[in-house]
Amino acid sequence: MPDLSRRRRLLVLAICCMSLLIVSLDNTVLNVALPSMQRELHASVSGMQWTIDAYTLVLASLLMLAGSTADRLGRRRIFLVGLVVFALGSLLCSLAPDLEWLVVFRMVQAVGGSMLNPVAMSIITNTFTDPRERARAIGVWGGVVGISMAAGPVIGGLLVQSVGWRSIFWINVPIGALALFLTLRYVPESRAPKPRRVDPVGQLLVIALLGSLTYAIIEAPDAGWASAQILTFVLVALVSLGALIGYERRRREPLIDLRFFHSAPFSGATIVAVSAFAALGGFLFINTLYLQNIRGLSALDAGLYMLPMAGMTLVFAPLSGRLVGNRGPRLSLLLAGTTMGASGLLFAAFDAQSTNWLLFPGYVLFGIGFGLVNAPITNTAVSGMPRAQAGVAAAVASTSRQVGQSLGVAVIGAVLASGAHAAATADEFIAAGRPAWWIITGCGAAVLLLGALTTGRWARATARHTAELFEDDERSAAAAGAAGRSA
Repeated sequence: MPDLSRRRRLLVLAICCMSLLIVSLDNTVLNVALPSMQRELHASVSGMQWTIDAYTLVLASLLMLAGSTADRLGRRRIFLVGLVVFALGSLLCSLAPDLEWLVVFRMVQAVGGSMLNPVAMSIITNTFTDPRERARAIGVWGGVVGISMAAGPVIGGLLVQSVGWRSIFWINVPIGALALFLTLRYVPESRAPKPRRVDPVGQLLVIALLGSLTYAIIEAPDAGWASAQILTFVLVALVSLGALIGYERRRREPLIDLRFFHSAPFSGATIVAVSAFAALGGFLFINTLYLQNIRGLSALDAGLYMLPMAGMTLVFAPLSGRLVGNRGPRLSLLLAGTTMGASGLLFAAFDAQSTNWLLFPGYVLFGIGFGLVNAPITNTAVSGMPRAQAGVAAAVASTSRQVGQSLGVAVIGAVLASGAHAAATADEFIAAGRPAWWIITGCGAAVLLLGALTTGRWARATARHTAELFEDDERSAAAAGAAGRSA
């Protein structure tokens, strides 16, 4: 990628953030629309889970493939294709005649989405080469999540209440078209110096693992945890995991290079991403159903109720980016884990949903924690890695986010479905949701613990050692290439 002026770099950042905006906005807007969709499409709790997880599962499964394809064919080219497919999928979702087709069209959306965020992050990491400038850019990137969380519930509520739930998918089309035009005009093409080979076997094993595990969790409340159907899918997940680890260890250019996990900061960032986004997925899912189905709020009022959480994410995400740039990721992770865990504890131990005096502080605490956690995830994942591996590391971090959100919706929804029926009273719903809030509290505790363990001197040493492994490979490959040319 050629050297760009500061103004051009900021413009590239803005264009990449537009792609994040439509993908993130889609999730927050969709959550507000869930009760309306549930009523019109006559869907169960598991049906609502699939409208979210069909998207996040396909996204998580294809992120690595999209990243390696972009490295090979050109990041700008794949980014453009992603914008077109995502906008087309959004339009199809707005026309879905029933729940089954909606799930299918959400998967089309996800195919496009898989070409957007990790590729955009790769463009950003290759555009902003100075570590501090990169950290600030990632902070702005995280701030866009806050913007989508702040705007999503209100925009979604207005659209659902005035036009209907189908209109929530329309907003992606003009934003996608604008991003497409600006990308064609301002974003330069870039490729990896040595793109990785496609790994179709690894890709299929990842799809089998994530799909079978999520299916087992979502459908278990209806089918029974000990049923042959659920046990079969659990077995498929375990076999796929074992086969994936064994196969990737032997492959020269694997889909997921297991040596990345020799780095404690990278491993910690991966688990933190899963934990934080599992908490987010569960938090949005359970609160949306509670506010509209149990409290009887309209979609707009429910969106306004959740503004304290979204507003705090909007405020603290860019602050976290600056904090990570100036002082490293440790403080952001510790504060994020503490506030997210405290939020979950308010709901789990003190039934915060039952009174606004505790409900809104719980929302504020969760918003602060989620705003703080996003920037250190990506920064920690890519820090210490050679620039040639930064895109792959960022793609793994993005995959971990989507896996976390999928598992959060699946697990929290399954817990809720096991304890509360569709016409549950407020007390029944709160009682059924209490175990879910303890899970969210545990996710916050995991962020706190891993933030402490994987950001110290020992952890940084493991990151340097891991980077040396990749640098040795690059030197060996360069030497072999030079020897071949001289021969």
